[in-house]
Amino acid sequence: MRVLHLSFVDWLLVAVYFLTLLALGLRGTLRGASGTRSAEEYLLNGRKLTLPAFVAALVSTWYGGILGVGEYSYLYGLSNWFVFGLPYYVFALIFALFLARKVRESMAYSIPDQLASSFGSRVGIAGSLLVFFMSSPAPYVLMQAVLLQVVTGWPLPLCLLLGTAASVLYMEVGGFRALVRIDLLQFGLMFAGFIVLLAFLIPVHGIVPFIPEHVTPSHLTPAGGNSWQYVIVWFFIALWTLVAPQFHQFTLSAESPRTAKRGIILSILFWTIFDGLTTLSGLYARALLPDLAQPTMAFPALGELVLPPAAKGLFFLGMVATVMSTTDGLTFIAASTFGRDLLAPLSGRRSDRDIMTFTRAGVLFTAAAAIGGALLFPSVIRLWYVIGTLFIPGLLLPVLSSYSARYRVSPAWTLAMMLAGFFFSLLWFLWGLAHATGDAAQYPFGIEPMYAGLAASVLCFLAGAAIPSSSSPSQGRVHRAP
Repeated sequence: MRVLHLSFVDWLLVAVYFLTLLALGLRGTLRGASGTRSAEEYLLNGRKLTLPAFVAALVSTWYGGILGVGEYSYLYGLSNWFVFGLPYYVFALIFALFLARKVRESMAYSIPDQLASSFGSRVGIAGSLLVFFMSSPAPYVLMQAVLLQVVTGWPLPLCLLLGTAASVLYMEVGGFRALVRIDLLQFGLMFAGFIVLLAFLIPVHGIVPFIPEHVTPSHLTPAGGNSWQYVIVWFFIALWTLVAPQFHQFTLSAESPRTAKRGIILSILFWTIFDGLTTLSGLYARALLPDLAQPTMAFPALGELVLPPAAKGLFFLGMVATVMSTTDGLTFIAASTFGRDLLAPLSGRRSDRDIMTFTRAGVLFTAAAAIGGALLFPSVIRLWYVIGTLFIPGLLLPVLSSYSARYRVSPAWTLAMMLAGFFFSLLWFLWGLAHATGDAAQYPFGIEPMYAGLAASVLCFLAGAAIPSSSSPSQGRVHRAP
């Protein structure tokens, strides 16, 4: 499945990129790999993330679905911005204005740590399981493998192994510091790749009237030919932002609450710019390649059509960096959740050395689980749907209420919220699969599993708020240790 044919110069650029990744990762390791490093330094860079590093890391880590964006903008045009952009900007702004300061001042290490501190160890462990699966890099591991296939034609399982190994090598010892240093490089590449692509398109074709003349009218509408109900649904899916492990991880790592708040607002600006670059690129792909058999290949096929050597290699690296930065970030977050928030409390071993050992083991376990998930569900969109549907309902209300004593319910009801949100979504999802018509799941009453899970979680929250708790406010809290 070779779509993008790279020249010697292009491959040289790719080799330099991966050697630079290795050098940056080892640099972070050699400067801080001694046994004196604390868990806080390994997991959160000592909470010293400056504004430029915060923005580069959050922008590149949160934006990873580049092939999906290419497919959607090819099929539906400007709707890409209204579906995959605007809803996430709204909730990112809500996070910045109302949650960032509370999250940073909590001094937690993670979402599960915050849940354990607020509601007790049982809720913390349940939250660890949900966050671990929600942080799964499986969709991005799959996307990396597809990008490798695009230029090599190798089998998918081999590409999965090689792509994942390249992403996790430096994290095994370098920790969060190496991750952030590499995100700075990937941030620059993701923008450079699409700027170069458009630099070869705009001077030749222009934007207006070329694009309006060569795409359908629906491509230039907010809904892209879909119903408005479909567009609005994505605002519910964008609730993911409020409990996204990346947002919490980088906020907790910021040098101050002000840095976190300003960093998220600046990130929204960069996401808006990048969405503009990718949406315009998708429209050019539709205009120049109207009969593309695989819309998922819109960006690689467009690069193959218009770019000369060197520029093609840079564009390919821009796509790789966009996906790889998200793979790296999610792998590390899932690994730290597995190590610090799950294995450490279950084993009773909470020293800094133990936590770092558990997290390094978690990197390998997370990578293996991601490869398994990608082989089980070899569709990026399907993986996004499954992860969001099953794990957002159980986390949303418990996480949000943990930052406000006024809206907390008892630990028992909080645990019920988490379990009800997850299991109602799961059972609804399985019912739909069991009664599917062809490839279309048939859910009870036509209601999506995510809505059923959210409704179950809300009912438990209301019941917990209505029934007075016999426990004191301090009960359910645990001492926060590294």
